[in-house]
Amino acid sequence: MIPLERPPASERLTKLCDFRTRKIRTGGATTEVAAKEWQRAATAKSMIRELLEAMAPGVLRCMYCLDSRGTDIDHFAPKSRVPLWTFCWHNHLLACSHCNSNLKRDAYPCDSFGQCLLIDPTVEDPADHLRLDPITGEYQGCTPDGESSAKGVVSIRVFGLNRYELREGRRNAYIKCRELLSSWHRQFRCGDYQRAEEIALALCNEPFADVLRFLEWIGSQTYAAAALGDELATALAAWLSSVGPVFRGGVASRSVVPR
Repeated sequence: MIPLERPPASERLTKLCDFRTRKIRTGGATTEVAAKEWQRAATAKSMIRELLEAMAPGVLRCMYCLDSRGTDIDHFAPKSRVPLWTFCWHNHLLACSHCNSNLKRDAYPCDSFGQCLLIDPTVEDPADHLRLDPITGEYQGCTPDGESSAKGVVSIRVFGLNRYELREGRRNAYIKCRELLSSWHRQFRCGDYQRAEEIALALCNEPFADVLRFLEWIGSQTYAAAALGDELATALAAWLSSVGPVFRGGVASRSVVPR
């Protein structure tokens, strides 16, 4: 998971969602009424999906696993738990069918104070609760200081973040990112900015944007050369000064062409 920026809803979408929310409230604010209104709201759903796709990482990747294509509009707080949030724009995320329908479903675990124990990447930095080991591709539920994070542990379990295909995907992504970053740096140094731009875009559109983010974070540390080797650390330093970090949405924040 990576942090994502949520754009504001348009005035038209806000009005459509407010209208549907009033219908749910008038109907008794039950799960059944919420489900019916959601089923009928073709225009609102289309607009919500369009906004979610615009903020999704890579090429429409699931906001939870970052691997599969996001196909579903997930209600972070399920309709069955909070019917009046069915049309709340801040309650919608783009998820793949496996993460949404097979794993998360209606899960919404909370602590003893009623605070949700699932990471919402649009309101908090997942790195505050998840630590990635790119060698194994596995997540640990802990803070940057190494302390256990209940939110991280629960999110790993509910979203299945350590399932086999995701661990293998992150391991492979780590290898590809290292190679592409070195290749990008070679093109950048020799002045072939068009080729460098192509490689940068390929990196940003790869699945498992969390791996690139991890490398960017390591590259910003004083021990980068010791951890990654001189060549990759030098490439990352150039990347961070000209392209990245690309933490938000998997889109480069600046051009690779010098100004």
